[in-house]
Amino acid sequence: MANFRELLNEVKSEIGETTPEDVRRRLEEGEDVQVLDVREQDEVEGGMLPGARHLSRGHFESRVEDVVPDKSAPVVAYCASGVRSVFAAKTLTELGYEHAESMAGGFTRWRDLGYDITIPRVLDAAQRDRYSRHTLLPEVGESGQIKLLESKVLCIGAGGLGSPALLYLAAAGVGTIGIVDADVVEASNLQRQVIHDTDHIEAPKAESARDAITKLNPDVDVVVYQTRLDASNARDIMGGYDVIIDGSDNFDTRYVINDTAVELRKPVVHGSIFRFEGMASTFIPFEGPCYRCLYPEAPPPELAPT
Repeated sequence: MANFRELLNEVKSEIGETTPEDVRRRLEEGEDVQVLDVREQDEVEGGMLPGARHLSRGHFESRVEDVVPDKSAPVVAYCASGVRSVFAAKTLTELGYEHAESMAGGFTRWRDLGYDITIPRVLDAAQRDRYSRHTLLPEVGESGQIKLLESKVLCIGAGGLGSPALLYLAAAGVGTIGIVDADVVEASNLQRQVIHDTDHIEAPKAESARDAITKLNPDVDVVVYQTRLDASNARDIMGGYDVIIDGSDNFDTRYVINDTAVELRKPVVHGSIFRFEGMASTFIPFEGPCYRCLYPEAPPPELAPT
């Protein structure tokens, strides 16, 4: 029966090995090489190769095809010293990856050579628990959840459209949420504007929404704009966000949002509703039509009651 050293040597003879020097050269030359970190989470927190994807050995076989779907692309696996990555490269080969290699010397050798590393943002224990249903999804994973936490979304309107959107954005862990609304909460709002409650009647809607979000998810940084969005302030308010949600209730505001978003190249998620009818659209500037393309002019007031 072979011992571990003999098994390691046997596997090394069956897979390709490369060096940190070669990996760095290939990355600098722009080669489309997939770098895969197979260390454990606590090791990754100390640094990674720039651009590397993380997948620990514990979930390797079941999830690697989600992390690296292209089996014809060159893949370089690395660990701390170049042992676990040998077996990872062997597994990749067995799964049909055509150009799988292990990086000899691993992260330790890379760091000793003085090459650049990145310190990744990681979820803490409470966040791993809170977002566990997200991170289990291969389409999201921990890296996707971190992107959500680093993203910024502006919601214009905290009424019937904005209320559910804000709650779901907060629950999903969008890290910064801006709220634009100049109105106050009225008792008649509570039938449909689900982010507000009885204790906040006569309070500004933007502040009421902020309080609800903070209770739901303290990870979220809420920025309140207790004002009406118009041509004089739209650019300053919208400029700091990745995505704009248009939950406004009048055409003047919708056209200001659209025109400013086109100027700033910001995607807009638009919603509108009347009685039992509603619509939702996403407008991405210069990749498709904008709101003004669909509706060059506002309809007469009698055809579009608020």
